[in-house]
Amino acid sequence: MKRFTDLYLALDGTNSTAEKTMLLVRYLDSAPDSDAAWVVALLTGNRPKGTGATGILRDLCLRHTGHPRWLFDECRAAVGDLSETVALLLPAPDSATDEPLHVVMRDRVLALVGASVASRERIILEAWSVLDADSRLVYHKLVRGGFRVGVQRKTVAKALATVGGLDLDLVVHRLVGRFRPDPAEYRRLIAAPAPGEHLDRPYPFFLARGLDGDVDALGVPGAWTAEEKWDGIRAQLIVRRDSVRLWSRGEESIGAGFPELLAAARLPPGTVLDGEVLLWGDAGPRSFFELQRRLNRRVAPTPQLSLFGEESARFIAYDILESDGEDLRSESFESRRGRLERLLADHPSKALAVSPIIPFAEWSELAAIRAASVERGTEGLMLKRRDSIYGVGRTGGEGGWIKWKVDPFTLDAVLVGAQPGSGRRANLHTDCTFAVWDRREEPARLVTFAKAYSGLDRTEIESLDRWIRANTTGRRGPFREVRPAQVFEIAFEGIQRSSRHRSGLAVRFPRILRWRTDKPASEADDLESLAGLLPASEG
Repeated sequence: MKRFTDLYLALDGTNSTAEKTMLLVRYLDSAPDSDAAWVVALLTGNRPKGTGATGILRDLCLRHTGHPRWLFDECRAAVGDLSETVALLLPAPDSATDEPLHVVMRDRVLALVGASVASRERIILEAWSVLDADSRLVYHKLVRGGFRVGVQRKTVAKALATVGGLDLDLVVHRLVGRFRPDPAEYRRLIAAPAPGEHLDRPYPFFLARGLDGDVDALGVPGAWTAEEKWDGIRAQLIVRRDSVRLWSRGEESIGAGFPELLAAARLPPGTVLDGEVLLWGDAGPRSFFELQRRLNRRVAPTPQLSLFGEESARFIAYDILESDGEDLRSESFESRRGRLERLLADHPSKALAVSPIIPFAEWSELAAIRAASVERGTEGLMLKRRDSIYGVGRTGGEGGWIKWKVDPFTLDAVLVGAQPGSGRRANLHTDCTFAVWDRREEPARLVTFAKAYSGLDRTEIESLDRWIRANTTGRRGPFREVRPAQVFEIAFEGIQRSSRHRSGLAVRFPRILRWRTDKPASEADDLESLAGLLPASEG
């Protein structure tokens, strides 16, 4: 555990990707496979869940140390992080041990899952008795299920590629899906490539960059193609001899939730398509909110096609990555696009279709088409170079894919509360709650509709944090209610009605655009203005 603690602290203490890669290589080169497997799992998102430890740590710490609750709360406010606060307040351990990471995970973390409260407390107390302050900090983050250290998946892949002497592309492909912390799985990650090993997994997704600057800077319009920017679930449809699979960009197998798409995928074995899963109505694509509800339904043990309309879900394909078992990603987009159109030209089901190419001669012509995207139920346009290959992540592809999204919805909202962030923002109130005025009755009241934590620079964050601390009117745990005086311009991508929100409305991807220090809270937008942004079908 000590070596893993040192690794965690070193990773957390640097912003250099190269240094993080080097630290991981050093650790993986010398760690036992069972420990290395857990490091890979933890850093790629496979974190323990259901330990139920967050609610126990504070109370157990108070009983163990005898400190009053007010002192704990003041310490936490100063430190900004529950895990670190508890680690700092505890007395030194009775004795020190250096158990391997996999033993700690097995006996002191996973053992908490499903255990009674008394058993959880006993396990945590035993861990405290043998772990030093730094190791306790890391242990607390593990048992709380929110282990984060600012290491990207690609950084982990680079370290594994170095350790195994492998191509990065191969390792990225092997990491697709939920990695199991098993020594044999770790050895598979760094083993020499085997023929056909990719058959059960999707290819790494090629991601588009946002348009930076004016569209005219992209050069000659004829070098590019344009398509709709669909607001669905990015996915790969994989057809093998013995199966059809649908993998989301989030690296989850979602085919069981869309059995009609699997049934419609009557394609030659060895075919992999890249595209978007959408719900379709008489007026075209339905909202992402409806699609999300479908995705969250409980999956029946056997496919029940009768539950879904035949034309309800569609897979809109915009690329072909494999044909007859041949990897096509190094071909130009124009070549792959031709293959895709020929493949689906006479497909019998509307559930499987090709994303139409939008013809245009000048950028100004395309700008007018983009401006009407919301009316067509899309997010804007995708621009793709005709000669681009299919890269990995946002790299490769000869500058390949550009997303040219429509401007987001915006309105002015009042800050009504905030709580500390995480990681380097753990001692700053960055997670903000916003409200608009409900003027249907007198006096008008504020109703919450969104939470946002991004959009301000460091200076603004620190200034806002000072204001929040000085203007707190109430507290609920780490959350501070504040005097309704500050106005912010909020941007978001979509809106729908929701019974789970006090405002009766829910927004998608809210973020802060700017701090409206020029505007009093009384002039912020109201519920009527927010509802006015609903699509016509929901207004």
